[in-house]
Amino acid sequence: MSWNERFAGADYVYGKAPADFVARQAWRVAPGSKLLSVAEGEGRNGTYLASLGVQVTALEGAANARRKATALAAERGVPLEIVPADLRGFDWPEAEYDAVLACFIQFADPAFRAEIFDGIAKALKPGGIALIHGFARRQPRYGTGGPGNVEQLYDLDLLRDAFPRWEVLHQADYDGELDEGEGHSGPAALVDFVARKPVR
Repeated sequence: MSWNERFAGADYVYGKAPADFVARQAWRVAPGSKLLSVAEGEGRNGTYLASLGVQVTALEGAANARRKATALAAERGVPLEIVPADLRGFDWPEAEYDAVLACFIQFADPAFRAEIFDGIAKALKPGGIALIHGFARRQPRYGTGGPGNVEQLYDLDLLRDAFPRWEVLHQADYDGELDEGEGHSGPAALVDFVARKPVR
């Protein structure tokens, strides 16, 4: 099933509330800051951050997801810039954003993931922060979301290696309980990673 097909129904697959990680880490992104949300989906994270006064640009390839994100932003009365974007070969902006969010973007094989992580680093201003959240490598045993391919999942060593010499502000590998629509529901193995791009 394609992502566009997955997002075709009336229901929000992952709910309308932000991911718990986003709600917990949003304090790091000041009102008025420019944030890029990678593979935003149906708008739950972007609209939440926009409601806090963050200037959010959301990248999303699936037309049905963009439609629902637009509707959610209108429902909440917040501005949300939504850019149609296939991340493979995407022309990432340079040093434009104060923060970049990558929440559950584990559709990418290792080579594609490296391309995305390089793009995140490029898009951030010096001193900007990357906020990355997803499933840990033991997630397949839970069967509550995410890809079955362990190579697409995270551990902290992988993320630290992907952003060398960055200041790690928060990192965690833990088990938690997801209640994020029908797409993410039940116990899950999760990874948080927040790091600051070097100033020079």
